[in-house]
Amino acid sequence: MPKSQKLEQIQQTLNQLRDNPTSDSAIDSLRQALKSKYSIAVAQAAKIIGESSIHQLIPDLVTAFGRLMINPTQTDPGCTAKWRIVEALYKMEYSEETLFLQGIRHVQMEAVWGGKEDTATSLRSTSAMGLVRMNYPDILVELADLLADPYPSVRAAAAKAIAYNENPQGVPLLRLKVKIGDKDPQVLGECFAALLKLAPSQSLTLIASFLDAPEEPICETAALALGESRLHEANDILHSWWERTVSRELRRTGLLALALLRQDQALEFLLSLILEGKNPDAGDAVAALSIYRQDEVLWQRVCQAGSARGDVSLLQAIKDYQ
Repeated sequence: MPKSQKLEQIQQTLNQLRDNPTSDSAIDSLRQALKSKYSIAVAQAAKIIGESSIHQLIPDLVTAFGRLMINPTQTDPGCTAKWRIVEALYKMEYSEETLFLQGIRHVQMEAVWGGKEDTATSLRSTSAMGLVRMNYPDILVELADLLADPYPSVRAAAAKAIAYNENPQGVPLLRLKVKIGDKDPQVLGECFAALLKLAPSQSLTLIASFLDAPEEPICETAALALGESRLHEANDILHSWWERTVSRELRRTGLLALALLRQDQALEFLLSLILEGKNPDAGDAVAALSIYRQDEVLWQRVCQAGSARGDVSLLQAIKDYQ
């Protein structure tokens, strides 16, 4: 049978067993798929196993991972199968460190148009979460390395994993990373969020300092992190920053950050802007509060403030969000 037909047959079998993946016949099919030479089929089987928490196939997943680590660019181009295996093991709370350590340290450079690319970024990120979940004793050493990973998605995942680890010893790592900086605002955003979770009082001043960074995306990232923290102290910081900010885009972000705080004081301020603020600010306040449009009581107050103002364009904007 031609290769394409054989792979198609395996995939068809896997699709058919999704309705009852824990039956004896389904278990046998999944086990056989994990032995397949087609990494696409292995990835599909691993995904089903993880979603259905089929613990009896954990040894088969581990075996398949070991096989795919041999000449990995040939046995698993794209690194998707290994990632799906680690993802499944993570979901099932697998607690053997060896496999996750292999995953968090694995780099798989593959040829792409114009050069080479590392395809193991998702594998490293998910392996990090696996080590955190199993309380691996040297996890902060591994995460420190990931904070310096060449790929921003991995650096961001490292910061997220430090937050998930909930160990205060991760705070110095995050502060160092923030001080050094990162070209990708997403990485800084995850560092900000992790710091505000692990050491909120200590971190407010540091993160607030980025509200006045030269790069607007970093200012926005800091503002949103402060808003999502829901810390009471963040209200005055964000309010003061909004008042002294000139950029329309940053002012809009500032109002959204205030809305994200979910604090009465911040919400009352936004409602006051709708009622009597300058036209651009009133429109931005409506946009910020639109995240609450499913909250009938609050959204009714937005509508009432808009009606009292009597601005036709603002009323239309409120209507558009409904």
